[in-house]
Amino acid sequence: MGAPEERSAKLDELDRRIRAAREARAPKRGNTGDKFTAAGMAWRMTLELVVGGMVGAAMGWGLDALFGTLPIFLVVFILLGFAAGIRTVMRSAEELQKTQAAEAAKEKQAAEAAKEKRAAEAAEENQAAEAAEDEQAAEAAEED
Repeated sequence: MGAPEERSAKLDELDRRIRAAREARAPKRGNTGDKFTAAGMAWRMTLELVVGGMVGAAMGWGLDALFGTLPIFLVVFILLGFAAGIRTVMRSAEELQKTQAAEAAKEKQAAEAAKEKRAAEAAEENQAAEAAEDEQAAEAAEED
């Protein structure tokens, strides 16, 4: 009677391990609502650069109209607007880089925790197998 129960327990354990392995290897679904998707960041950076130039152009045109000067303020403020846009784009890129580094560190930590868990389970299984072997050896010795 002990053999079928032992076999059932082994099958249950094998089924649990297979499910755990499938879950570990299953593709992780990305968060589609994430504020730092690649396309979203590309559009954000492009708009920051263009808007900076446009704001500079508007300010320069306004000052030229106010003072009645040649388009000197327009040219100067367009350049300043693009410089401000580039500075903003650099900040956005740095923000994205920090976010990605934090996510990578979190994934690495989760992978290490899963590896430690698998190692602990393997050690536990080895101990259980050794105990079962010792038990079988003791039963065999009693029968003799």
